[in-house]
Amino acid sequence: MPADDTLDIDTTCTLPFARQTVFDAFARPEQLALWWGPDGFSNVIHRFEFRDGGAWEITMTASDGTDFLNRSTFTKIVAPEHIAFRHHEPIHRFDMDMRFEELGPQETRLSWRMRMPATEENRLMAKFFALANEQNFARLKHVLAGPE
Repeated sequence: MPADDTLDIDTTCTLPFARQTVFDAFARPEQLALWWGPDGFSNVIHRFEFRDGGAWEITMTASDGTDFLNRSTFTKIVAPEHIAFRHHEPIHRFDMDMRFEELGPQETRLSWRMRMPATEENRLMAKFFALANEQNFARLKHVLAGPE
């Protein structure tokens, strides 16, 4: 797909946790279910085959009770530094590339790149996607910090 036909949404944060800890928060479905998605969402993971070519199926439930069944396929996993998957549905199809960079023993830079077709709808939704990603990072940080 030529560059002008794609839309990239890049989101990065630095977390005060070891790279393996941050990676494991995604690799362990029971932990992933606690933080995945924007604010107000809860999750039920139905299928989680954490390997290249493996399937991931999750129902994300919004605060108003609306369910969104999401289906993805893992395309590349290199522990503890890289996870890539293709999100098939609902509505928005995209490729996600997640990088886990060790900055120090207790510091990790997590970078996400969502790549999707540069449709009119996706361009209009880009700010929402970026905000949702920031909320994901905040929820992840909260889960990793543990109970207060």
